[in-house]
Amino acid sequence: MSDLRETSFHTVEWTDDGVVMLDQRLLPTEEVYLVLKSSEEVADAIRKMVIRGAPAIGVAAAMGVALGAVRAVGLPADRFASRLEEVCSLMASTRPTAVNLFWAIERMRRVTRSASDQKPERIAARLVEEARAMRREDEEACRRMGRHGAALMPDSGNVLTHCNAGALATSGYGTALGVIRAAVEAGKKITVLADETRPFLQGARLTAWELARDNIPVTVITDNMAGHFMKKGEIGAVIVGADRIAANGDTANKIGTYSVAVLARENGIPFFVAAPLSTIDLKIPTGDHIPIEERDAREVTHIRDQRIAPDGVPAANPAFDVTPHRYISAIITEAGVARPPYTESLARLNGI
Repeated sequence: MSDLRETSFHTVEWTDDGVVMLDQRLLPTEEVYLVLKSSEEVADAIRKMVIRGAPAIGVAAAMGVALGAVRAVGLPADRFASRLEEVCSLMASTRPTAVNLFWAIERMRRVTRSASDQKPERIAARLVEEARAMRREDEEACRRMGRHGAALMPDSGNVLTHCNAGALATSGYGTALGVIRAAVEAGKKITVLADETRPFLQGARLTAWELARDNIPVTVITDNMAGHFMKKGEIGAVIVGADRIAANGDTANKIGTYSVAVLARENGIPFFVAAPLSTIDLKIPTGDHIPIEERDAREVTHIRDQRIAPDGVPAANPAFDVTPHRYISAIITEAGVARPPYTESLARLNGI
């Protein structure tokens, strides 16, 4: 049995010097940690995908709010309160699809409201405590999620994943990759096929990097190879993460996930989603209500600084697509596994 309980890197941490993030844009060739000393720097890092993945974005935003509070302690009480709201609004403007971002910001706002009669120093200290607690809770949730999902993985053979839903996308351990890690810990002989995940290459750069460090066998395939391997009977299951899940189970994840889900259905392969409860947005009834972020076309026309498309030709770059709930075999959370009908099971897992 493998022991994968600790990852050898840290995605995001609170320190006395500032918020420390592993710069995921540079992986796998460079492992560089940035020390961000202002809420503006944290927001810029989220927007530019220094850090990415819905759970990690939520934790980073919370730390950005806490950092803004610490830096504003010397202001008068009324100005301190307005500065905190400015920081919350700044964080909310960074990535529109990942609901964990807004969940985390609202949680920080609740702390601020509950401490409104206290001095700025105490409010800032409480916000720091809350952000650090959210980081710990996220990692613990991923481990519980992994235990719930491990039983759903095949005993051996290939599992396909799309994008990166590992320790890099969370505070540690991962959602979809957390399930794979837990299955390997339980003795299952799983190998992973990682879609490269154009245009930002999260699978080729990040998933492969994580799994290789954990000695979990991984092979990178291009996004358009998935159907080939499914048709040959070489994939036993698909597992992905999520950035937002509607009340009916429709799920937004990295662009290309919908195509994988349709292929999995055509080939009779179970398709699983792993995400914390904070990713479930019961306020929206279906995936039609999920905002889809449109990113810079340069991410499509260039690989880093190398142009790969003709100059002057436009490119579309939606960052996410929505997989209808009918293609999803189960949704794995830290509170248990939801199965259709999701309007009932997701509400139940959320205590409703």
